[in-house]
Amino acid sequence: MSAESPIRVVVADDHPVVRAGLSALLDSLPGIEVVAVAADGHAAVKEVVLHRPDVAVLDLQMPGLDGFGATREISRAAPNVAVLVLTMFDDDESVFAAMQAGARGYVVKGAEQEELGRAVRAVAAGEAIFGPAVAQRMLRFFTPAPVADPFPQLTGREREILGLLAASLSNATIASRLGLSPKTVANHISSIFNKLQVADRAQAILRARDAGLGSGDPH
Repeated sequence: MSAESPIRVVVADDHPVVRAGLSALLDSLPGIEVVAVAADGHAAVKEVVLHRPDVAVLDLQMPGLDGFGATREISRAAPNVAVLVLTMFDDDESVFAAMQAGARGYVVKGAEQEELGRAVRAVAAGEAIFGPAVAQRMLRFFTPAPVADPFPQLTGREREILGLLAASLSNATIASRLGLSPKTVANHISSIFNKLQVADRAQAILRARDAGLGSGDPH
């Protein structure tokens, strides 16, 4: 695709009114040309293979071969064609299934003309793009959830000492490592037992190890 050549697009949607409206909308945008339309997934694959467009804009819910299947077929038969999904569905399962099938972009129907044109140009340029609503879902999915503190009732020093207990260190070794007196360590351990409501060192170590403490090298 040269700088002067329009982005060639195939549009596939099983609703005639939507298909006609989408084709007209895209054709009206500068630098974009709709070269074929299709009413189902099989026809979409056929038109893509025949015309070798830059972008295939596919609905997900189509008769015969749905948008997921059509995306897989296009990715296999015409890997240089970028698939942009345009659908009513914005649930996580649909988004990730489409991306796994090979789609480069995912936009929800109802998007503004400017947003749709930007999405077509982006996938044609090799970028991945998501509509604002879908992008928020993707960010939430990939943002790791904060790790809960297993012992919120303990102070920072007490958690540190509990971790060393779980690593099977003696009171004297803990005192030496932390620069504390053995008596101070003993007092902290008594407080830990009380807060965790355990009777002895063995129970405290078990609780700590169940929470993932003490798994490293204690030396």
